[in-house]
Amino acid sequence: MSDHGGVAADQLRSFIERIERLEEEKKVIADDIKDVYAEAKGNGFDVKVMRKIVSLRKRKPHEREEEEAVLDLYLHALGMIGPVPSE
Repeated sequence: MSDHGGVAADQLRSFIERIERLEEEKKVIADDIKDVYAEAKGNGFDVKVMRKIVSLRKRKPHEREEEEAVLDLYLHALGMIGPVPSE
């Protein structure tokens, strides 16, 4: 392992090359995901809603419920939906 100014060059090169390979794999996967969304859109699905569903499914149920409650509260406060329900 060559050491230049306190940096293990071989190890650093190895890390950089691994990151570059992973970045390329990530790009390929992102392109595949884009293709799936395009296919879904071609079949009449609303891609924006599908992205929201994917995002929601990543989260725990209690996190989703908490966000929905705050969203509901804010929408009521802005008069975008009916009055705040009494508990």
